[in-house]
Amino acid sequence: MTFTAQEALQRTIDHREIFYDEMLSLMRQIMAGEISPVMTAAILTGLRVKKETIGEIAAAATVMRELSTKVVVPPPNEHFLDVVGTGGDGSHTFNISTATIFVAAAAGARVAKHGGRSVSSKSGSADVLEALGVNLNLKPEQVAECIAETGIGFMFAPNHHAAMKNVAPVRREMGVRTLFNILGPLTNPAGAPNTLLGVFHPDLVGICVRVMERLGAKHVLVVYGRDSMDEVSLGAATMVGELKNGQIREYEIHPEDFGLTMMSSRNLKVADAAESKAMLLGVLDNQPGAAREIVALNAGTALYTANVADSIGAGIALAREVLASGAARAKMEAFVACTKKFA
Repeated sequence: MTFTAQEALQRTIDHREIFYDEMLSLMRQIMAGEISPVMTAAILTGLRVKKETIGEIAAAATVMRELSTKVVVPPPNEHFLDVVGTGGDGSHTFNISTATIFVAAAAGARVAKHGGRSVSSKSGSADVLEALGVNLNLKPEQVAECIAETGIGFMFAPNHHAAMKNVAPVRREMGVRTLFNILGPLTNPAGAPNTLLGVFHPDLVGICVRVMERLGAKHVLVVYGRDSMDEVSLGAATMVGELKNGQIREYEIHPEDFGLTMMSSRNLKVADAAESKAMLLGVLDNQPGAAREIVALNAGTALYTANVADSIGAGIALAREVLASGAARAKMEAFVACTKKFA
């Protein structure tokens, strides 16, 4: 039986959960464009106010995965990783997770990053990659070829989630965080088993790590910087939810744990993709400063998540090596060149 939009809206108004099978039905209707923009916006608002549950998010992610255009990446995938943030943290920093993928790949991880243009930030991952010269419009098999050749693939969300066309205008007009900010990072079309996921709210740390467990992930670190960053923070403690070997642990890490100096994220703010690109290139050129330090911290965490390093600290040491040697910059240039082959 179809679960109607009216029933869903009433459920959120009553602060009651939409059950897993009901959410599957609701999401399929939303993605098929069978629910009006007004009702879609109302339901998304209701879910946000009520706070989305593990079951609701897992069901919605399952539908998005079903409908996505997949990228087939042959094994081994032990070191295969997605580094992604929900965005919507309001920090307007440069693209830390995008810089992180070049460092992680240079140090031995394989990265399939999944992202789009900015929804609520100054510069989304797609915006800064385009500024670097990346061709975003690759077919799935071309993304797979770049992963095989360079260890990096970027999946531009609109190319892999065609059904999102029914929701994109609603999201743009709403201009606030919704369930879809959470779903994008959970629906990697290449099926990377390991994920470093930054979230915009502390409540999402425990929720998202459990959603990822339900979705069959292997090694996951969900992070929230206590200075409201959807990254591992250099300016505050970072909450971590870790899934490893089927076990979930929640804990906090601090920059000082790894011999790093606390620095405010004020030094990391950018106005647009051009500024983000400039800061990112400075990091890849190993220029000292807060930007390099936060990328080393996040890349170190990514290398631990990808099972390349045994600990975050060991990952940071690896990250510093590939930044100092120029390998991270070379990896970025190789990736740009790979995507341009298909232009």
